Amino acid sequence: MRPLPESPELLDDEAAMRLALAEASLAADNGEVPVGAVALAGGRLLAARHNERERRCDPVAHAEMLALVDAASRIGDWRLDAVTMVVTLEPCPMCAGALVAARVGRLVYGAPDPGAGACGSLYNLCCDPRLNHEIPVSAGLLAQQAGDMISDFFERRRQQRRDG
Repeated sequence: MRPLPESPELLDDEAAMRLALAEASLAADNGEVPVGAVALAGGRLLAARHNERERRCDPVAHAEMLALVDAASRIGDWRLDAVTMVVTLEPCPMCAGALVAARVGRLVYGAPDPGAGACGSLYNLCCDPRLNHEIPVSAGLLAQQAGDMISDFFERRRQQRRDG
């Protein structure tokens, strides 16, 4: 579990998304796909994480998965019904499934992911009534900034490959 900055202030969705964007920037600085996730309960910060798949050589070290683990540890329960997860990019099927399994109370995400998004783009796991839990989803918060960060990252990566 990663230590959190001390903050007496309560965070709203936009402030949380700005923290998630800062996490995503840390990921990019480390050569990771720039995705950040923040978990809140009652406006209080429980977790702030970014992708660490490359560093850990771990296919499940997505920002959301790491934030879920930290949040559950801080709460002392796997049921996260009082938690809002704020993510810069629409969660993939693995992460959306984990959010549902953890019974997260609410999801806020920035940019849609037309290639792998499972919260409205390709699938809608968070709002599927056939599952045992549904998550209210708010999409598009600071989407331009989140989307630009992803696009810029992959453009730089393509340029590096062209340059050899």
